[in-house]
Amino acid sequence: MSVAVNGIAHIQLTVNDPERCIPFWERLCHFLEMTTLIKGDGVVYCIGSRTGILVRGAPSDRERIPYDQDRAGLHHFCFRARSREDVDAIHRFLVDQLDAHIVHPPEDAHFAPGYYSVLFEDPDGIRVEVNFVPGKGHLGEGGRLGPGGAGPADRYGSGGVG
Repeated sequence: MSVAVNGIAHIQLTVNDPERCIPFWERLCHFLEMTTLIKGDGVVYCIGSRTGILVRGAPSDRERIPYDQDRAGLHHFCFRARSREDVDAIHRFLVDQLDAHIVHPPEDAHFAPGYYSVLFEDPDGIRVEVNFVPGKGHLGEGGRLGPGGAGPADRYGSGGVG
């Protein structure tokens, strides 16, 4: 027996610089049509758009340890957009309103048929992606796992999956 989950309910992030990160995340979540459920000293939790994002400051004995994408743990997470235009609108908000560090602006990639995304970092360097993939992506027509597809890949990288 197996179970198909219904997405990710929430993500909790611990940040070194809550004074900068918490307002960044709250503004981003509001732009993504989420609402603040909890807001306190060193914490914000926003819900909506079928998910939740909780951001809290690191405990004083653990703060100021720099984020490192190459250590074990979270590399990045990705929000799924409903259209390419939504990815573009989020990019504009990130640049114009949040002064976010953009790792790459909206671009086509080879991770799935029609894959289009923007990649950015919060003030602590936590990477976040927003992507749009039309149809069923790898599970649909022309996808690796769709009818007649090549099947599971044995590698991935900047050129996509192979």
